[in-house]
Amino acid sequence: MNIVKPRTLSGFMELLPGKQAQFERMLEILRKTYASYGFAALDTPVIEDAQILLAKGGGETEKQIYRFQKGDSDLALRYDLTVPLAKYVALHCNDLAFPFRRFQISKVYRGERAQRGRFREFYQADIDIIGDGKLDILNEAEIPAVIYKVFTGFGLRRFQIRVNNRKILSGFYDMLELGEKSGDIMRTVDKLDKIGAEKVAALLVEECGISQEQAEKIMAFIAIRGTNAQVLSALEGYMGRSELFDQGVQELRAVTANLSAFGVPEANFAVDLTIARGLDYYTGTVYETMLLDHPEIGSVCSGGRYDNLAGFYIEKQLPGVGISIGLTRLFYVLDEQGLLNPQLPSAPADALVLPMTQETALAIRLAETLRSSGLRVQLYGEQKKFKQKMAYADKLGVPFAVLLGEDEIAEGKCSVRNMRTGEQVKLTAQEAAEYIRSALAASNGPIILEK
Repeated sequence: MNIVKPRTLSGFMELLPGKQAQFERMLEILRKTYASYGFAALDTPVIEDAQILLAKGGGETEKQIYRFQKGDSDLALRYDLTVPLAKYVALHCNDLAFPFRRFQISKVYRGERAQRGRFREFYQADIDIIGDGKLDILNEAEIPAVIYKVFTGFGLRRFQIRVNNRKILSGFYDMLELGEKSGDIMRTVDKLDKIGAEKVAALLVEECGISQEQAEKIMAFIAIRGTNAQVLSALEGYMGRSELFDQGVQELRAVTANLSAFGVPEANFAVDLTIARGLDYYTGTVYETMLLDHPEIGSVCSGGRYDNLAGFYIEKQLPGVGISIGLTRLFYVLDEQGLLNPQLPSAPADALVLPMTQETALAIRLAETLRSSGLRVQLYGEQKKFKQKMAYADKLGVPFAVLLGEDEIAEGKCSVRNMRTGEQVKLTAQEAAEYIRSALAASNGPIILEK
């Protein structure tokens, strides 16, 4: 038989058990946080009719999508979670209660060139609020409030949610008589963090076809800085010349005020007029989230307000607001930067029960007692020497080994060894459960350690 060399395709991530446990912890925090705000869990098919997925696609989307034929069916793998959501809402709109709040944490697929930190198969973690005809501005403040809770739940403190409103930008470009070019201008300005102000200014003239004077006014406008109150105050100086601009300023003011009410510190959110989001899809508030000590990473969570989610599938106005975290990329970058907590328990079990005699019934009973207290317990079933058993426990990374030998059986106890410190104590099964639970609670820190 020919041996096929095992390999993982480029752009697909596989993790060893310890890292996978850390990733699962992030998933757990996301699910609990999203659910705590009343978002319903949703799953959609990985494979969809290609016509459905490409209804609002084309261009780069069509180049990146994994598409294939099965019989007479033209099929494709989902490349994001927003288009499947649009289809879902259009299909089930008569059965849903609006505003419809959903979260989805699932894999998506893009056939782009795999490179450092970019994947072809990756998890996205999305939340969206969909309205029926209308959607109040309060929702546009709640979305970044959820993100604040998620990131602090991860253990991050040095991050900033940057907020803007596309209506402000569109209205400003209208004032400069550049309304027809506003989409091109926003896509160019969106490159600011990647290529710098000088190159953006040059592209505005060379590719967007605007005058040098107009480009200078745009660059001066997006350079407005200060506290949130100072930026909003500066924007008031432009009001009265564009109804759209004025509406955007009022919405941005409402979002910032409500963010404070949601308990988000101003250190973690900022009005930033450079944030445009490159997609014409967004129509109101837009967000990007940065790790302040790692600006080279770029935005780790982004999104915004859109006016019509499902216009390609149903003749009904369904506005919404949402964000997406590229979870696989975020995890990869955090690991690469050494920010994942190495002390966080990542073993598949809290305790490993090691029978030291041929009598296994008592060991089984001990393992079941520990499990009934809420612990994750593995029972070692191999007939090997003590040294080999302890080597297995050490390699597995379990925090505690629970030994049951002749002496322990005679005393009605078990020996609990802390695998990190080497400390060993004799306890009853119930005492052992409490001892292990208390020790685990003390070591259960944040998943991310900021430097």
